[in-house]
Amino acid sequence: MVAGRRLSALMLVLAVALGLGQAGAADPTAVAGTGGAVVSAELAASQAGVEILGAGGNAADAAVATALALAVVHPQAGNLGGGGFAVVRFSGRVAALDFRETAPAAARADMYLDGRGRPVAEASLIGPLAAGVPGSPAGLRELHAAYGRLPWPQVVEPAIRLAGEGFRVSRRLSGDIAEEQALLGRFPSSAAIWLPGGRPVAAGALVLQPELAATLRDYAAAGPSAISEGPRAAAIEAASRAHGGILTAADLAAYRPLWREPVRFSAFGWQAASMPPPSSGGIIVAQTCGLLQRTGWAALPRFGADRAHQLAETWRRCFADRFQLGDPDRTGFDGSPLLSASWLDLRAGQLRRHATPSKKVRPWSEPAARESGQTTHLSVVDGDGNAVSMTTTLNGSFGCGLTVDGAGFLLNNEMDDFAAAPGQPNLYGLVQGEANAVAPGKRMLSSMSPLVCWRQGEVLVLGSPGGPRIPTATAQVLLNIVVDADELQAAVNRPRIHHQWFPDAIFAEPDALAPETAAELKRRGHELREIKAIGDVSAVRRAADGGVEAAADPRGGGAAVVQHPAPG
Repeated sequence: MVAGRRLSALMLVLAVALGLGQAGAADPTAVAGTGGAVVSAELAASQAGVEILGAGGNAADAAVATALALAVVHPQAGNLGGGGFAVVRFSGRVAALDFRETAPAAARADMYLDGRGRPVAEASLIGPLAAGVPGSPAGLRELHAAYGRLPWPQVVEPAIRLAGEGFRVSRRLSGDIAEEQALLGRFPSSAAIWLPGGRPVAAGALVLQPELAATLRDYAAAGPSAISEGPRAAAIEAASRAHGGILTAADLAAYRPLWREPVRFSAFGWQAASMPPPSSGGIIVAQTCGLLQRTGWAALPRFGADRAHQLAETWRRCFADRFQLGDPDRTGFDGSPLLSASWLDLRAGQLRRHATPSKKVRPWSEPAARESGQTTHLSVVDGDGNAVSMTTTLNGSFGCGLTVDGAGFLLNNEMDDFAAAPGQPNLYGLVQGEANAVAPGKRMLSSMSPLVCWRQGEVLVLGSPGGPRIPTATAQVLLNIVVDADELQAAVNRPRIHHQWFPDAIFAEPDALAPETAAELKRRGHELREIKAIGDVSAVRRAADGGVEAAADPRGGGAAVVQHPAPG
């Protein structure tokens, strides 16, 4: 039996909602029930998480099982060769786990610049010179050690089955392989898995990954040392050096995940927690709520120009402040002044009826007070109301493109998230500061925004992929729920807008702005640009009475699964 379709005998009947927007299917509907729920980018991964819940696991067990399954069935972003962040809430207490990649010890500030100080095309994107030190193997084990309930090998088992017995390729994965065929084709080890006979694997094809299965079996038995030490560490170093990289076995052995104090804030009557630096996402979402609460945003007409204008002007300033963020252990700046009442008051006072040109909006300073879309997010709650919001990434789709022979997984290209040339726009138009310059052992700045919110017994878990569009997508779904009382699926489905300081424009999905709203925004000085999709939000909500609801985003190909479905 194909592992992706086999569920534990301990698990009860499931309800499933698929997000198949890219395949042209109808919008998904939220699934409701009791017990726990998982939303992730692939059905087989969500099923793996609920299987673990059904076996007596908690939200941490299920999140780790889902993340490891994504490393098998969602290689665009699920990973053992990348990293991520997790925000957890267990027994009413919140914590934030940073397992972001770090720069190798041999990294230099000018390693991606030519003799004239200009970025070298592709150097930080393709091949292992672009790879940071992976954080996922140690990070996922750390999350389980701190909060998990089931034995570690049992949590890893679903991913081992998916890799060893095979899984059916989804339309989403097949399409992404075709889109990145040139990248994967550069490396024989990657082409052998995803381009057999020189052609992308077709949707519905069965893919087996015996090397990855062997890695996962040893990881289940020995933990992170199965990857960071011994033959696989040597294989990673050899693959890196063979293709011009600098990643070493010593880098792998030295890596440690870090627990950090979450960014905590209020959101229109809810309490919320998200990631602090080196992620900028939590601060951006918190600033967004802080500014909008000060400016009366909730009382403005929904879908009108006033609301869209205030969102754009708020994000223009949030992303300007992002310029000062980086690895707090290197910069000494944790971003907390950006959430101080005095700074939020000052920023709120800057909002005018007309658009402020971005060149006139300066970042936070002491005297005054390309991240890719191929990230992946999973949201989990269990029957006790514990919650995990986790975002992981390889950065670009399929990372740097290189699969490590002898290990079976792709390496990331997270080094591109550093500011190779501070002050200059990166591939995605983001302008970043010296705080995010390349340095050995440093964590690169991120926009990932795993979010957990709670109010009077209710719990809401949100997150998204999407590079710099992550916090704006997450914030809009949050606002749809806590301000406008949308049902969960409607909140996820609604069209979105985005602004990120530079380029100085409002990006809008089709149908996000009514014609009269768009015309008024242009009159106020905004440039408008259409964009296909902003984010791919995974959302889970648990009511005070124990009922759960889960929603996958129609923009992606994800799946929402609940442990015990509601009748009918």
